[in-house]
Amino acid sequence: MRQSRLFAQTYREAPAEADAVSHRLLLRAGFIRQLAAGVYAYLPLGRRVLRRLEGIVREEMDRAGAQELLMPAMQPAELWQASGRYSAYGPELMRLSDRHGREFALGPTHEEVVTSLAREEIHSYRKLPATVYQIQTKFRDERRPRFGLMRGREFVMKDAYSFDADPAGLDQSYAAMYAAYEHIFSRGGLNVRAVEADAGTIGGEGGTHEFVALSDIGEDTIVSCSHCGYAANLEKAEAGRAAEAGKTKNGSKPTPERIYTPNVRTIEELAMFLNELSSALLKTMIYEADGAIVAVLVRGDREVNETKLRARLRAAELTVAGADAVARVTGAPTGFAGPVGLNVPIYVDREIADGEGWIAGANERDYHVRGAKSGRDFSVEETGDFRNAAEGEGCPRCEEGTYRFHRGIEVGHVFKLGTKYSEPLNATYLDKEGRNRPLTMGCYGIGVSRMLAAAVEQHHDEAGIVWPAAIAPFRVHIVPVSMQDDAQRELAKSLYERFPAAGIDALLDDRDERAGVKFKDSDLIGIPIRIVVGKRAAAGEVELKLRDRPDSMALTVEEAFKLVFASIRNQEITDEFL
Repeated sequence: MRQSRLFAQTYREAPAEADAVSHRLLLRAGFIRQLAAGVYAYLPLGRRVLRRLEGIVREEMDRAGAQELLMPAMQPAELWQASGRYSAYGPELMRLSDRHGREFALGPTHEEVVTSLAREEIHSYRKLPATVYQIQTKFRDERRPRFGLMRGREFVMKDAYSFDADPAGLDQSYAAMYAAYEHIFSRGGLNVRAVEADAGTIGGEGGTHEFVALSDIGEDTIVSCSHCGYAANLEKAEAGRAAEAGKTKNGSKPTPERIYTPNVRTIEELAMFLNELSSALLKTMIYEADGAIVAVLVRGDREVNETKLRARLRAAELTVAGADAVARVTGAPTGFAGPVGLNVPIYVDREIADGEGWIAGANERDYHVRGAKSGRDFSVEETGDFRNAAEGEGCPRCEEGTYRFHRGIEVGHVFKLGTKYSEPLNATYLDKEGRNRPLTMGCYGIGVSRMLAAAVEQHHDEAGIVWPAAIAPFRVHIVPVSMQDDAQRELAKSLYERFPAAGIDALLDDRDERAGVKFKDSDLIGIPIRIVVGKRAAAGEVELKLRDRPDSMALTVEEAFKLVFASIRNQEITDEFL
């Protein structure tokens, strides 16, 4: 590709609303352009990277035994209604109607569609196991699209689905996809960690893992042990072994005593007012779970984990109760709720179940109580793990490690669905005994366009993008210092023609620009190898510079060609070639 013909231009500055490094650099370097909030066009450079990523995904999916197909993006609403997700998915599901009034959804995922296909194609155990996949544009009506390609309303995704006769078969399919994912992310140059995760709206009956690219811009919080291999998304992470809770300065009480606390509503205000540690206080959160009111108790310095709570309650919808609902069940305004005398189911975090002397709201304006004890002063519906893990507390899986927190970008997710979709959609097969059984399913997603953004987040410097060789738009960037110099122009042209003949795609900067402009654009675009054709062109010498290293090397044309050709086999130039 001649750069003078490239359908893109670079910019010195990114739009002010670009709020992530990858967003800014991809816009500035001419890889993407925004059409609407969360909706992007991929210019030729961006499309080339996307195709390389898709190629890696296809190779590893095919190697794992999956078969590629392509399913419609527009899905009949009745399929989603049959699975129960049409209303449960929420406003993120893009809905539309055709001219006849028939309802459709633009697919954010394809569990219902692929299950309906399997229902028609798989009738016998002899057809099992089977795994299919597609790479397709998906749609999700994000309330707040942000971070460029990382949270958009239209995105490219690889989704795969396995069908097995039983859970044992699903375990094998799941393991095969898990291994394929590790290969995909490794080949793409991403630093990715697999962590235990919540199944979310996709659901399922078994385990689920997220593949998270470590990055400070990531929206996910990853909890990992400093000693053992345990790692999980914060939504899923088990509460750790905490240090002893702070005790009230006045100790326990035989019965709770009322304390006058005028206009004291928050945990922070209460701790300051009473000169107590927040860990000695009870936080009473009132929730509506599918219309029913429940209360959850955690220590004052903790946060309720709503994902764990929703899973325990098996609630399709869980929201913090509004002021009117709080007043109705507690008799007091928000900020004074407490468990003593509260007549709703109370779920107690295990960290406080055996404690006593707790300070809590009194369910009366401007009053709290001191000395509350679980089981004595209020009944407990259930004790369990209902809080977020905290950084620095002991790992529950081992005796030596402590929790560390990291930020990350979810780039892949694998699920054991079991029969969640096959049973309601009547996707069954005949087993060896001729009995009708539901198909056992797994699903496996990769955000291909999100991988592109994650790669930039992990591979950049102050000058621009530093693409991993396997996914770079071009392998070599040929930059003649002056196109007006006959020797430079001819040598650059000969290299440009020679590299593709050897299977190495190259970008030739044939623009009539100053050398400084060319070098800045080259750094910004981030192609792994740059060959500068300068004043030694007449002697057949060039400079070779690696994008991820500061120094350049003076080489003959033949040396440069052989070095680049040899490096392609290893996807990068390593010290053995220098």
